[in-house]
Amino acid sequence: MSPAKKTAEKTSASTATRPVLLLLDGHSLAYRAYYALKEADLRTTTGQPTGAVQGFTSMLINTLRDEQPTHVAVAFDVSRQTFRTEKFPEYKANRSASPDDFKSQIGLIDELLDGLGITVIRKEGFEADDVIATLTTQAAADGYEVRILTGDRDSLQLVTEDVTVLYPKRGVSDLSRFTPTAVQEKYELTPKQYPDFAALRGDPSDNLPNMPGVGEKTAAKWIREFGSLADLVARADEVKGKAGETLRGHLEQVRLNRELTELVRDVPLEQGPTDLAWTSEGDPEAVYQLFDTLEFSTSMRDRVAPLLASGADAEAVGDAVELEGQVLQTGELADWLAANATGDGATGVAVRGRWSHGTGEVEGLAFATAAGTAAYVDVTQLDPADEQALAAWMADPRRAKVLHDAKGPTLALAARGLTLAGVVADTALEAYLAQSGRRSFDLEPLAEEVLGRRLSPGDADAQGTLFADEDAEAERQMSAAHAVLDLADALREKLADTGAGQLLTDIELPLVGVLAEMEKVGIAIDTRLFQELEKGFTTEAAEQVVQARDHAGVENLNLGSPKQLQEVLFETLGMPKTKKIKTGYTTDADALAWLQVQTQHPFLDHLLRWREVNRLKTVVEGLSKSVSDDDRIHTTYNQMIAATGRLSSVDPNLQNIPIRTLEGQQIRKAFIAGADYESLMTADYSQIEMRIMAHLSEDAGLIDAFTSGEDLHNTVASKVFDVDATAVEPEHRRRIKAMSYGLAYGLSAFGLSQQLGIETSEAGKMMDDYFQRFGGVRDYLHEVVVQARATGYTETMFGRRRYLPDLASDNRQRREMAERMALNAPIQGSAADIIKVAMIRVRDALREEQLKSRMLLQVHDELVLEIAPGEAQRAEELVRREMAAAAELRVPLDVSVGVAANWADAAH
Repeated sequence: MSPAKKTAEKTSASTATRPVLLLLDGHSLAYRAYYALKEADLRTTTGQPTGAVQGFTSMLINTLRDEQPTHVAVAFDVSRQTFRTEKFPEYKANRSASPDDFKSQIGLIDELLDGLGITVIRKEGFEADDVIATLTTQAAADGYEVRILTGDRDSLQLVTEDVTVLYPKRGVSDLSRFTPTAVQEKYELTPKQYPDFAALRGDPSDNLPNMPGVGEKTAAKWIREFGSLADLVARADEVKGKAGETLRGHLEQVRLNRELTELVRDVPLEQGPTDLAWTSEGDPEAVYQLFDTLEFSTSMRDRVAPLLASGADAEAVGDAVELEGQVLQTGELADWLAANATGDGATGVAVRGRWSHGTGEVEGLAFATAAGTAAYVDVTQLDPADEQALAAWMADPRRAKVLHDAKGPTLALAARGLTLAGVVADTALEAYLAQSGRRSFDLEPLAEEVLGRRLSPGDADAQGTLFADEDAEAERQMSAAHAVLDLADALREKLADTGAGQLLTDIELPLVGVLAEMEKVGIAIDTRLFQELEKGFTTEAAEQVVQARDHAGVENLNLGSPKQLQEVLFETLGMPKTKKIKTGYTTDADALAWLQVQTQHPFLDHLLRWREVNRLKTVVEGLSKSVSDDDRIHTTYNQMIAATGRLSSVDPNLQNIPIRTLEGQQIRKAFIAGADYESLMTADYSQIEMRIMAHLSEDAGLIDAFTSGEDLHNTVASKVFDVDATAVEPEHRRRIKAMSYGLAYGLSAFGLSQQLGIETSEAGKMMDDYFQRFGGVRDYLHEVVVQARATGYTETMFGRRRYLPDLASDNRQRREMAERMALNAPIQGSAADIIKVAMIRVRDALREEQLKSRMLLQVHDELVLEIAPGEAQRAEELVRREMAAAAELRVPLDVSVGVAANWADAAH
């Protein structure tokens, strides 16, 4: 049995008879966590440091789990000005101001504790350990067991048979348990003697002077010999030698040290031990939202879930339906479906199986109804009548079904020849739309968070659901099927509050089937061309290494070694220093690009090309490994990654293939039309984000630029630079294009200057000239941030919200990052919604017109279709029509189309 489990059993037994109060020194532990994780430099994508709050959270979770307290409080220092500084102004004066990275995390720790329902106490004029000492004294007198988690050893003076100090030995995970016996073993002193010993020893961290030549061993020896500091001072003449002279010369400081070291046990507090009862009646949703905002890992969420589950809505848990669950035998499924899964209400469905690369395998199915019936069936044991009944029920759109993350089950069912229809809710998508900043949409943590229900077998009594069958996996699947029903109801209310219900029913749910079809079909690949590309990139990479070594004058130089690169760049070649990092000077991509501009050294040309070729080689290798037995690549699309609503492509990622480079075009040539098809068609929106900008800003000049039919950037450049459209130079157009798109991403004058290679003042004037001509754009960009700051979120044309709590942050870096997100989210999110609507319309139109052509890929704003013989013209008309009608804007949605034998040549 692990020490943690032994501790948990011991403390659990103790709580049966006595309350357990856990007290934490907030500042002490947060500081320890901050410095323990400082080297990792943990930050969110918005730049918010998270090391202190992550370490503190980890310690807190572990301690709550192991100690199982009935009462909890966290004490924080208010300021450095306390009664101790009044007595001794130099007290802690040696400490530097708290780093800004640390201070910005204290408020986040407060949010965490509030969400967990844990009391936070601060008292002006006193330190956190004085608050702890007071509560400890009160609680011990009232019969409590007290556990103190702190990194301050002064708290050892509080240790008794009823009071244990938990002291971090290393980092944030290893704790020492100081009982009276442990204190005695460590210092050969009693806890009562510890502050006497500390006064003699001094404390550099508190700026309490020590006595020259008197260390811990001597100090401990004196206290053991004389019994106490008071007796030692009274009999100081008995101490012989130089040490005695030192002691007698420092008696006043020793007395003051002792006075300052003594913890105050009668701080006037508003709360007493009985006010600190911890029942986890906090706000689980707030905790999970904080975890998502701070980009904590799924494992951290899993660790905190058991603490929150006990505090879930008691009424909701108590109202859980007692399921009549059964494992169906061969020949029983048809009758069960007919009797239970009728059209009177939705049926929750859980699919046990595996799915990936456009296919899957179903092992079992679970069903649950609102009436409280549930069933599980092993699909390998179905007879023909059951198979027929299941196929009919699954394909019947009148039989409402609720699933969790339905795309995977759709693929697995399709591999078995089953068509899934009538899906009225997908609880993963509902959670995504209700809270797009989450990092995990797995069913189990959602059920624990929203319903206070655990799905794992053995927790039936705790969750209020019972099963007749003892099969653990069948029980879990039935519990999951029942959970999705209840989750759908609970999350539907959240969607109603955010106005995202229509977004679910009109876009996200219909898109599930579209994506499943695309993943199942995949796209054909010319594997021979992949092999040639991989060989070519390997050869060129080797050539670049040889050239780079020659220009560096260093044999056997490893271009992938940062240390060797630093030596070559900054010592051998004497190049300008880049940004200082822990291991020297950075050699990242931005730094090398800057050095190339500064020095024009050929070594950098070969180094950068080597890096690019290696990256391309890695892309090709990954694509080659992803080719299935049918000589097609089946990517996986995820609807629930990007907060803006954009789809992501993984395993393999088809969105990271370069579009405009020669090598990228070579890679795309390997994507071809498959057997029985004659060509590929690509279709995308022209300048979709700028069209959305024109629509949202209602800027007359920008709208006119689109409706005139002229080249957008040429027209805008002529107005900004005040020249005739025929006199616009390529450089004018380049600058306007960079600025127009950059504005939607919160581009600053400095950022524009860096991008264009011009002075900041020149970039600023160009932006001023732009806004003078297009004032509607300026006003829109200003208003969208103001509105988002007021509401806490941005919204797309279709009502998709992105919550941005950092807009109210005191941290400038976080706030400015959130402001840039506020500018971009409505535009990029609306573009994502429009292409999704287009995908649904194109798929439906292909079916209605009974074309064999089919949609294969979505990459950013582009759709790729596989065209059947003789259907190119009809397919193009259909695609243009449906994509153009995906949204009504104040400017036309222009669609570009290309057709060819491969993806690259079909570009337009």
